Amino acid sequence: MVAQDTSTSRITLIGNPNTGKSTLFAALVGVRQHVANYPGVTVEKKTGWMTCGDRRCEVIDLPGLYSLAARSRDEMVAVDVLLGRQDGEGPPDAVLAIVDACNLQRNFYLLSQVLEMGLPAVLAVNMSDLAAGRGIVLDIEGLAERLGVGVVAVQANRGVGVAKLKTALAEAIRQGPLRPPDLWPAAFEQEVTRLEKTLAAGNAKPQATGAGPQTALPRCLIRRLLLDTDGYVQRALLPDADGRVARELQAGRERLAEAGCPAPAVETAARYEWARSVLEGVLAEPGRYRVTATDRIDRWLTHRLWGTLVFASVMFLVFQAVFVGAQPAKRGIDWATGRLAAWITASMPEGALRSLLAEGVVGGVGSVLAFLPQILVLFFFIALLEDCGYMARAAYLMDRLMSRVGLSGRSFIPMLSSFACAVPGIMAARVIANERDRLTTIAVMPLLTCSARLPIYALLIAAFIPGTSWLGGLVGLQGLVLAALYALGIVTAVAAALVLKRTILRGQTPPFLLELPSYKWPSAPTVAHRVAERGWIFLHTAGTLILAVAVVVWAAAYYPHDRRAVGPLLGQQEELRSRLAGFGPEDPRRQGGLEELARLQNQIAAVYQRNSFLGRLGRTIEPVVKPLGWDWRIGCSVLASLPAREIVVATLGVVYGLGKDDGIESAQAAGRLQARLQAATWEGTDRPVFTLPVALSLLVFYALCMQCAATLAVIRRETNSWRWPIFVFGYMTVLAYVAALLTYQAGSYWTG
Repeated sequence: MVAQDTSTSRITLIGNPNTGKSTLFAALVGVRQHVANYPGVTVEKKTGWMTCGDRRCEVIDLPGLYSLAARSRDEMVAVDVLLGRQDGEGPPDAVLAIVDACNLQRNFYLLSQVLEMGLPAVLAVNMSDLAAGRGIVLDIEGLAERLGVGVVAVQANRGVGVAKLKTALAEAIRQGPLRPPDLWPAAFEQEVTRLEKTLAAGNAKPQATGAGPQTALPRCLIRRLLLDTDGYVQRALLPDADGRVARELQAGRERLAEAGCPAPAVETAARYEWARSVLEGVLAEPGRYRVTATDRIDRWLTHRLWGTLVFASVMFLVFQAVFVGAQPAKRGIDWATGRLAAWITASMPEGALRSLLAEGVVGGVGSVLAFLPQILVLFFFIALLEDCGYMARAAYLMDRLMSRVGLSGRSFIPMLSSFACAVPGIMAARVIANERDRLTTIAVMPLLTCSARLPIYALLIAAFIPGTSWLGGLVGLQGLVLAALYALGIVTAVAAALVLKRTILRGQTPPFLLELPSYKWPSAPTVAHRVAERGWIFLHTAGTLILAVAVVVWAAAYYPHDRRAVGPLLGQQEELRSRLAGFGPEDPRRQGGLEELARLQNQIAAVYQRNSFLGRLGRTIEPVVKPLGWDWRIGCSVLASLPAREIVVATLGVVYGLGKDDGIESAQAAGRLQARLQAATWEGTDRPVFTLPVALSLLVFYALCMQCAATLAVIRRETNSWRWPIFVFGYMTVLAYVAALLTYQAGSYWTG
């Protein structure tokens, strides 16, 4: 009997963007996937498990790359994983490279870099059906013989060829390392040998990465040092190197230029020449490509006018789906959490525990779950558009516009989705490959007006902006103010992006290189998995922080809960309840008594709020917010709305004696809250708190401030650092304060 091989192996999956890599990954590992970040960086790490024969294999899905030139974090991480420098487990046992059968020569550029590392490898030729439809014929066996690796034709979206791929991977692991291809000119290799000896003789030691050990540089990375004229690789690998290494690199490049092998141009020439020689005789392409369905569709979808109109229509539908389509589920979540809170309130005696469970825990969970429908809807459409091939066209169309502010076309769709909610928009920014562009996009997205700001806008505009209209009611002042607030967010976001790209995130706008894939039917399992994956990431990471912040704010608003401060009101409440107990259900006096009881309860809540830690803090900061026209109650409401902006409406209802629940649940109650705000006066005076300048000041503040724990939590998760959420919160708070100050002071001067 032959013993089964039950050992565990590691396989890395690598390929260009839009080659179907993620679809193939899902086909190989199914739902057994795990998503995290590589240690110390924001590059996403996807892993899953599969079985190759009798061998259990961990599959690592590397980021989609055009090259291993190591000019970005994605590329550097990929190089480190392939060389075993990232996780301390050594190089992978095999590499699975995926290429698009319709673009073999371009995809072979990356393939040559992978094979250069000498690791056991298998090549998956994807979309072979689309290539056949274009008249492209590929000799799979001949290509395998030329490359010296297993080659399998697959259709990842249909699972065709996956079983053969697993067999080929098991065979590649069994055979072991490969002989790297010989593609470099002799003069270049001589220079690499010279530099290798220099580094070995000197004291320059490579930087250890992740949990990996500090080892000598492999030959492929020494080549990369010579080719990288920008110095990115040297800073990443040899951060402590002395000037001698830099001088030797410069001298080597000068000698290469004299020998007719200038860096980095020598790499492009060598790799494409290798790709041409490998494919010669095994790849037959038609003299004139057939006009495919993709070509016919792209005549419209990439047209400057018609393509833009189609794109605007698609984005409108996506935006409406996120903004409107998620509302039934959101209302269902609000209803369910409201019923649960009401049940807890009715089932437990009054006290801190009841308040914690009903308002802190259930309210916090509700605020987390309320974002989930929007996230799922947005990522459903993003996954759908990415998998069918349209997302690349959208990025291509918008690149011209976004480049004017220093960004690329990939930033547009995440920014657009932020008008519904910044949380899914920030998560969608992972499609931006350039690190500076991604951070800039994340940092300015919260300035765009999201749906959470609308309750605040609706309340204050209806209460304090005159209902003046023109053109027979078609144009109204209230509508113009709402449009101006949206415009304020857009203009400020554009200005902030320009400033960031010229200061702390300085860098040239990278050339927008994008391969337009062929259109295909989306894979339902792939789309479903991406949506579920993003939803779980939000709940697991951001949700825990949001819940914690909600509980902390509840505690600050509840304690010290001194009953002595409301003693007389509690006495009136008990007396009124005793009287109500004597009234029958049909007694007309009962309704008036119930209204009086509700008024007393709201007064008690307002006194508790005033004497809470949060209320005391509000009174402490009153000198800071007074120049904005705010009293301590507005300041207290702003502080309480840190977890979510829309909480300010409910908090205003409490501190101005209307009641949190009544303030947000009906149009009639909203009208009462508006009337209460209009009648509010500064304590001890008859001077109104809310005037037109004050209302405008508060509107401008909420248009620009960062009052959203969910957004801060997601920024922390996506940047893998507290530095960026602190920076975003800081600059937006300062910006909002200054803008609100100028608005109030100018408004007060104008109104006299």
